[in-house]
Amino acid sequence: MESIRAWFERHLADPQVMGLAVVLLAGFFIIFLTGEMLAPVIASIIIAYLLEGLVGVFERNALPRLVAVLVVFVGFIAFMAFVTFALLPLLSRQATQLFQLLPEMLTSGQDALMRLPQRYPELFSEAQIRDLIDSIRIEALSYGQHVVSLSVSSVVSVITVAVYLVLMPLLVFFFLKDKGRIVNWFVRFLPTDRGLLTQVWGEVDGQIGNYVRGKFIEIVIVWIVTYLTFAIMGMQFATLLSVLIGLSVLIPYIGAAAVTLPVAILAYFQWGVSPEFWWLMLAYGIIQALDGNVLVPLLFSEVVNLHPVAIIVAILVFGGLWGFWGVFFAIPLATLVQAVLKAWPTLVEN
Repeated sequence: MESIRAWFERHLADPQVMGLAVVLLAGFFIIFLTGEMLAPVIASIIIAYLLEGLVGVFERNALPRLVAVLVVFVGFIAFMAFVTFALLPLLSRQATQLFQLLPEMLTSGQDALMRLPQRYPELFSEAQIRDLIDSIRIEALSYGQHVVSLSVSSVVSVITVAVYLVLMPLLVFFFLKDKGRIVNWFVRFLPTDRGLLTQVWGEVDGQIGNYVRGKFIEIVIVWIVTYLTFAIMGMQFATLLSVLIGLSVLIPYIGAAAVTLPVAILAYFQWGVSPEFWWLMLAYGIIQALDGNVLVPLLFSEVVNLHPVAIIVAILVFGGLWGFWGVFFAIPLATLVQAVLKAWPTLVEN
């Protein structure tokens, strides 16, 4: 007990340490308890944080902040209009077409599975294959019921999305326009002795901003390159697959592995085991290799300095807590933890 008390006195007696701990705990509990209710606000803060880099570029070129904010905001609205009125309807049509093809794909897959006992009788029996087919049918039926349940609640979802489309642009604009006033208001509630907090935030701020902007650029590049490659090779559902592959870069290691399966399945049902199938899988593998070995080092060479095990653990922990946004910010949050752990012993030694 004496050693435990000595540890607490050594590490928590300093007011800067206590201030940092209080701010971190308060932020965690606010997001954890009110994250669902404040989702538009949190998403707007994240978008404003993403756009702040562009505003800073215009400001450094002698443009007044209000004019810079208006220019960036108009570009943001144009991008959102493209996504809402051009990209989402196209994705919806391709997803509907894919869902309509599922029965045919299941039948073709069943025929391929039933040929396995004839080709490899020492590995597969007809009873095993029939059990597998029955399991697939049950899972497909369950998935169909889930889709129906989603369609029933689609009216509520449409209303929610409509509210978000009105509220979030307004919030983003005011977060950008009044950034200084909002930050000054927030600082009033922080401890006056906040040297450690300033040190940690200074280190994390640059990393988070660079990471978010770099990840957005990576998504767009991978999406466009994949779409052009699949479209040139005649791959069905090229838009839907390219968007999925682009978004898969949000989850390091796991995302690329997860999205490979639908790409391989759809390519197989379109071409079978043919040269076109292998050429497409080769092109997809080259895209993934260039992303991991060229694009990521260029965009994140000075941002991410974490062991792969730490990244995977962060994805599991923060994704379990906050879902999509937890996965998206797993690496910045892990960087925050790393910055706190690096600064804490330094303060104690001093």
